[in-house]
Amino acid sequence: MLDWARVEAGLGTTLPSDYKHLAEWYPTFALGDFLLVGLPEPGEEHVVTRGFRSMLDVFVDAWLETGLGLTAYPAPGGLLPWSESDESDKFMWSTVGQNPQEWDVTVASRGGAWWRYEGGAVQFLAGLCDGSVEPWGLRAFDPEATPC
Repeated sequence: MLDWARVEAGLGTTLPSDYKHLAEWYPTFALGDFLLVGLPEPGEEHVVTRGFRSMLDVFVDAWLETGLGLTAYPAPGGLLPWSESDESDKFMWSTVGQNPQEWDVTVASRGGAWWRYEGGAVQFLAGLCDGSVEPWGLRAFDPEATPC
């Protein structure tokens, strides 16, 4: 069983329950040859915290443009990356509000498109796979899930 308290203490926030349930039921997986969803494994909680922080550092250094009015976590409402594509598209939670269950997904595509999906990470991933989410600014991919 994952020690979520350790992961969340390292990040300084509770994570959305849909993401935690996904990690408890599935290993890290890829959607096609496009999107990698890295999920924590029991006993590797310290690595997870470093991974989140590393994605956050890259995001701040290379992606966050002050003119967009967006901030990075841990600023209130800041963006917290949870996944990326093989083309460096970023998938993040918008940490608006006190309840992580209400965090929306923000997408920053390598081509410069920024957009928001009003729903959680699992709902977003499912929508990409079944075609109900328009992958605006993202390249087309085969939605087959493959364990990594």
